[in-house]
Amino acid sequence: MKLLLDTHILLALIGHGVGSLPTAAAALLRDCGGEHHLSAASLWEIAIKCRLGKLKLTLELGALPELLDGLGIKIVAIDERHALASVEPEPVTRDPFDRMLLAQCQVEGLRLVTVDRALVSHPLAARG
Repeated sequence: MKLLLDTHILLALIGHGVGSLPTAAAALLRDCGGEHHLSAASLWEIAIKCRLGKLKLTLELGALPELLDGLGIKIVAIDERHALASVEPEPVTRDPFDRMLLAQCQVEGLRLVTVDRALVSHPLAARG
């Protein structure tokens, strides 16, 4: 299964490892046949929160791409198809980062790995 990691899933992975995630999310990530992806929107969100002092990382922001590469996580760039996609069904969240992740899932054939209550029941969310 091709998976897109929600921002908080990545932060848990790099902070405390896959064992810190709920069982269903951890099982999805441990599946050896799965492809793991991260949106450029998540990197943008992390950078914004770090610069505002709302998030502290144990590594430099600039080290994230190399870390992701080492973990086998591919970056999904944002393009016009993602920006213009109308996600169906309409998500309950008004968060523009969440909407972009769902749009990328819809366009790229990905499933979102999340524990966010606003997203976990969406049809584009992965089921463990």
